[in-house]
Amino acid sequence: MVSMKILGIESSCDETAVGIVEDGRRLLANAVASSMDIHIQYGGVVPEIAARSHIEAVIAVVEEALATAECTWDDIDGIAVTYGAGLSGSLLIGVLTARTLAITKSKPLYAINHVEGHVYANFLTTTELPGYTLPTEAPQFPMLALIVSGGHSQLVLFRDHFDYTLLGQTHDDAIGEAFDKVAKMIGLPYPGGPSVAKAAPNGNPDALQLPKARMPGKYDFSFSGVKTATLRAAQEMCGKDFTFPSKDLPGLLNASQRDDIAASFQRVAIETVVDKTILAYEEFSPASVVIGGGVAASQELRRQLAERLPIAPLYTDIKLCTDNGAMIATLGCFMMQKGQPVADPYSLGIEPNLSM
Repeated sequence: MVSMKILGIESSCDETAVGIVEDGRRLLANAVASSMDIHIQYGGVVPEIAARSHIEAVIAVVEEALATAECTWDDIDGIAVTYGAGLSGSLLIGVLTARTLAITKSKPLYAINHVEGHVYANFLTTTELPGYTLPTEAPQFPMLALIVSGGHSQLVLFRDHFDYTLLGQTHDDAIGEAFDKVAKMIGLPYPGGPSVAKAAPNGNPDALQLPKARMPGKYDFSFSGVKTATLRAAQEMCGKDFTFPSKDLPGLLNASQRDDIAASFQRVAIETVVDKTILAYEEFSPASVVIGGGVAASQELRRQLAERLPIAPLYTDIKLCTDNGAMIATLGCFMMQKGQPVADPYSLGIEPNLSM
């Protein structure tokens, strides 16, 4: 098989990211410019600021990736870009950049589903880049994928590349979004997942008896109920009723109470997705179980899955769990290998609400 190198561009939220991957297995470059420091000041991502940051950073990040991979454009066989789901302004910058490069460099263009890209980060098994710990083997089909991030919570069964069934998804908040909201509620900084994870080991995970939603869909999720129950518990800890504003809670909670809330919420939120993953594993008996997305970096998620699954769950390096260009390039490699349709660089649009 002839070797191929794909350059992937990811700009769906606040990271301007470009990766270069060879044959869907070998990571050559993973350059990221994040505007997270700016968004932290606002307690969340501000779409207009994110879009402007992409404009400022994207060309420099492309050049950084090429330099890291020691590639010229003659070495690149195709370009892959996230066209959905994500923030409209952010997606637009990445897509317009990729379209322009595809035209001017005469490269085929592949339109990538951001959520699907998170799954494909797990197919990277080798790199010479320092600081990465990758799986030693790629996932096998049939493959069960749990995709968990700030914008997505989905459980998907892959029979093969590009042959999959969406088993279930969240009906309200994504799990990462729920972590962000609970963190803000108890006075922990954005992003909420890492903040709650840092506080949780100091607290009692059984301090609060929080509910798990019962959904009509066997593999669907909901986090609104546990989020509201956490708010009510925090109000009660402070001696307040349900009318007390959540924005005033951080000033009344002591460190021990904050840690107990973090530990209890993290346990139940993670159990919610793990319960459904175990249920799907028992029904479909996949050869591999993978996790993808920013919440895949959660040590608690990895611990619970390892304890309860009869096979070892697969996950990639933490730096490849959050949004990155390498996962987009990897999926682009498999699209080229499997003869998937190329996108028209003169007309490719964005789909902010794209689903699997």
